[in-house]
Amino acid sequence: MLSSFAGAKAVAEITYILCGLTSIACVVLLLRGYLITRMPLLFWAAICFVGLTIDNALLFVDLILFPQVDLSLLRTLAALAGMVILLYGMIWDIH
Repeated sequence: MLSSFAGAKAVAEITYILCGLTSIACVVLLLRGYLITRMPLLFWAAICFVGLTIDNALLFVDLILFPQVDLSLLRTLAALAGMVILLYGMIWDIH
């Protein structure tokens, strides 16, 4: 029973790390696309993924490094901020 718990925790750790790395890759690719094309939506999407990257980093810290501390509010606020920024860009920054 104990070994299956350790295996599940290792899979969770790897998943959280891969999600964070994927978010960072999205930021880099979106910013690169923005610098090439100067399309504003790419910029807003990149900023959104910065918030999602922070959310993923806080998820790892919350559930793996410090499971006794509840960072769910900070995680949710980071993701919400990213989404609000993207929504702002989609609605108000139309060219």
